[in-house]
Amino acid sequence: MHCAFFAKTQDRWLCTVHLKIINMEKKLKIGITQGDINGIGYEVILKALTDQHILEQCTPIIYGSAKAASYHKKSLGIDSYTISVARSADDVNPHKISIINTSADEPKVELGQPTPEAGKSALEALEAATADLLAGKIDAIVTAPINKATIQSETFKFPGHTEYLENRAGSESLMILASDRLRVALVTTHMPITKVSQTITKESILHKLRLLNKSLQEDFSIVRPRIAVLGLNPHAGDNGLLGTEELEVIKPAIEEAIAEGIVCVGPLAADGLFGSGKFQHYDAVLAMYHDQGLAPFKALTTEKGVNITAGLKFVRTSPAHGTGYDISGKNIANELSMREAIYEAVHIVRNRETYKRMHANPLPFPKQEERKPREIKLFDPVAHDAQKAYEAQQAKLQQQQQQAENQQQ
Repeated sequence: MHCAFFAKTQDRWLCTVHLKIINMEKKLKIGITQGDINGIGYEVILKALTDQHILEQCTPIIYGSAKAASYHKKSLGIDSYTISVARSADDVNPHKISIINTSADEPKVELGQPTPEAGKSALEALEAATADLLAGKIDAIVTAPINKATIQSETFKFPGHTEYLENRAGSESLMILASDRLRVALVTTHMPITKVSQTITKESILHKLRLLNKSLQEDFSIVRPRIAVLGLNPHAGDNGLLGTEELEVIKPAIEEAIAEGIVCVGPLAADGLFGSGKFQHYDAVLAMYHDQGLAPFKALTTEKGVNITAGLKFVRTSPAHGTGYDISGKNIANELSMREAIYEAVHIVRNRETYKRMHANPLPFPKQEERKPREIKLFDPVAHDAQKAYEAQQAKLQQQQQQAENQQQ
């Protein structure tokens, strides 16, 4: 994805500039969590890091089992680079790929098998990377896929990465799937379909629209984003015939967002928007529930999609796929999504830095009632000559009057 797509319009020129000056700025440290060691996590990580340009833009730091990483690297036959073992993020060599061993007990690799041992190792890596992220030791985090069942523990009782990171950050986030063709954000994420309609409210939609608009401006350098909002029901409710959520909930939220200055339209029918290709007219699409947004996204973006957790104080991205147990160990997993996730993490960090600099210490702008109209004088040659003639005549009269007074004396 990089910046080829974002450089197409004036709104996105900043991303191209970032890549030109990136070597002049501080080299970023990007933490990469191993995910489930029995899936394709290490395969896509190790394959992605064969791209030498990644090391030019950032310092990758893998959090996980050094033994598992070595096992997968050897089985994949990757010998184009070495991985240095570091004790902490402070000790890494900025010009090398490093790994921080986060597993207290070296886990056993059982390819294609969901095991408690693999879940425990995935959680240890995630907790260590998140701690370093919150401490400012790394600049962003890229998470490889986890098994949402085996990772459950006393300290992890969440449906997935997104909810865990929201808890650690202490704020609500927005799930965005992004590629060079399409961005999709979700109002609701990991929940049963039976609970979606009762969860969607005017306030929740408005909140997600605000987060999405803010992310598009700060994370993607889009000055004035255009957002398409999907309906909940088939054909966007068909004017109340197939459901009333569009009229009673979604439309009022859109109207209030527009009043706040957010450029958004809807509610729109999902099949019409994606099927006609009209989604390309917008900078992002806000879907009401998980599969409404992710199914067309994955069908249209093949294997280049990136999952972004927006709205948090830190940057988190991940590949838009799961553990891939069925192809684990076969050396056929596509690493494009992981590679794009690493690049996107770098771009978002840089975009946020630029946005912050551009909006720091703005010049004071007077309120409407404090502004004084400026008097503008235009030069009129006729009026100018008449004024000069009048002044000369007055001077002549005064002179004659003075002469008369002197004669009387």
